[in-house]
Amino acid sequence: MTIRIVTMDDVLLARDVIRQHLSPAPLIRSYALERQLNLAPERRVWIKDFGWTPSGSFKLLGGLNWMANNLERTGDRPVAAHSSGNFASGIAFAGMRYKKRVIIVMPETAPKVKFELTRSFGAEIRTYDISRDHETGERDRLTREIAEVENAVQASPYDDPYVIAGNGVGALEVVDDLQRQGRQVSHFLCPVSGGGLMAGQALAIAHGFPAATIIGIEPAGANDFALSLAAGNRVRLERPKSICDGLLSYDVGLHNWPILQRLVKKVMTIPDEQTRQAMRWMYERHGLRTEPSGAISVAALLDHGMDLSGDGDIVVVVSGRNVDEDAFQKWIAV
Repeated sequence: MTIRIVTMDDVLLARDVIRQHLSPAPLIRSYALERQLNLAPERRVWIKDFGWTPSGSFKLLGGLNWMANNLERTGDRPVAAHSSGNFASGIAFAGMRYKKRVIIVMPETAPKVKFELTRSFGAEIRTYDISRDHETGERDRLTREIAEVENAVQASPYDDPYVIAGNGVGALEVVDDLQRQGRQVSHFLCPVSGGGLMAGQALAIAHGFPAATIIGIEPAGANDFALSLAAGNRVRLERPKSICDGLLSYDVGLHNWPILQRLVKKVMTIPDEQTRQAMRWMYERHGLRTEPSGAISVAALLDHGMDLSGDGDIVVVVSGRNVDEDAFQKWIAV
């Protein structure tokens, strides 16, 4: 695979695409987190909540930018992608906007809400057994088969320059909002899986607030990024495990890795139990029903194990809210 380096120019171009379809996701001040962290009065905590998007997560940002920049390539061909669920609905939304047929390969155990959202935007779904995928490779085989047999164009959920740039638009919104208020950022916390979100967001944050410490957050049972940073090269996990179904990529993408290695200097790994506690905390303090992958960055803040010294504000990304009610109630019963 040829690696194309994604730059801020790509993110700025992606913003022009995204604004044709979406309003910015809200940036919400969390007085409750400020009190919880015992911050100095002049410092603030902000939650960037991508749960407000039509697909319930950040994934449609990258999906829209990918679709807009691949119109000539796709033509009348369908688009195929694999996804744990959020990119499924994101690329399905993009397909609906650009009138493209979308076929998604999803785990049969994905949350029902992610199936429902994806189908509501007109996509077709093929399922596989994720529990055996590390042995069978069924996910990738099915996706390749769709591309070969049905002449589909494959879209990566994270390892693609257009996806990275589109996702970066969300952090560009953060920069614009806070710079208008004359604020500075000392810490930026964002989940990491394949790296499509963090790579794009890190580009925008580092450009707008170069002094900010950018911190990646991932599950303790799916810590390929932490292992990669320690090793100095991409490390693959054969069987990542976590309740954070959106953070179970086997490794960081090839396009993402150079950006992450350059801009993300710290990573925290969070046990699922702490993520469950953060889901409950967010529900009780803010009335937000977040999926585990969306709450994990808040869990990192509530852990109190991070050095948050500095003069600027703290921004924490809630990447998505797509969780079934029965699963949510089980997980917050801690």
